[in-house]
Amino acid sequence: SSRVVEIQSQMSERAVELLGLPEDRACLLLDVGCGSGLSGDYISEEGHYWIGMDISPAMLDVAVEREVEGDLLLADVGHGIPFRPGMFDGCISISAVQWLCNADKKSHSPPKRLYRFFSTLYTALARGSRAVLQLYPENSEQLELITAQAMRAGFTGGMVVDYPNSAKAKKFFLCLFVGTSGTLPKGLGTECANEEPHQAKFTNERTRFRNVKGKSVKKSRDWILEKKERRRRQGKEVRADTKYTGRKRRPRF
Repeated sequence: SSRVVEIQSQMSERAVELLGLPEDRACLLLDVGCGSGLSGDYISEEGHYWIGMDISPAMLDVAVEREVEGDLLLADVGHGIPFRPGMFDGCISISAVQWLCNADKKSHSPPKRLYRFFSTLYTALARGSRAVLQLYPENSEQLELITAQAMRAGFTGGMVVDYPNSAKAKKFFLCLFVGTSGTLPKGLGTECANEEPHQAKFTNERTRFRNVKGKSVKKSRDWILEKKERRRRQGKEVRADTKYTGRKRRPRF
């Protein structure tokens, strides 16, 4: 329907805007879950080049019929991104990445598939570039899972939430940086809120006290802060962090 097409185009525009591409040159972008090539049309209009990946032959057939300008690849991104290192100046994805959270086959492990996707995407992106993935998470656990695997793969960045106070217009964009910690863009429609919107921010410093498996050492300050942050994201009441959070008490307190 034309309404779907319109929303799709708006989200593509927003995703490309969040990429913060250089204005003086044409870039090569990867479109993950490109479908019939609607986001690709916008990329082409902006004067950039693109390669689209999608798991659905039917959708790609439509893209071919529509004579889109990008190159198309039939592939499951859960198996990884099969391009040479540093090839892309950016990646966008509209409403696709949450599908990696589903185990469609017995052999599918969502965390493994997400990690494979993010780690190979990280390699395929040029240093200093970004990936902007718009997604429809089913719940906060899904957001956690996706974000955690992106961090494991080396990305920094976080979730940009547009219109967080509107049920209809609320949109999630996972904005990821490769090799540089950029400043996380502000979500649209957050100006009226006087407090910081609950965005999942993560930077390199969070990884200081991680054990081999990538988790923070249990009961450490980082572990406590992460747990509190998770609770906050789930909308629970949590006491504010202070310099005393996670501080060890003397034995004869």
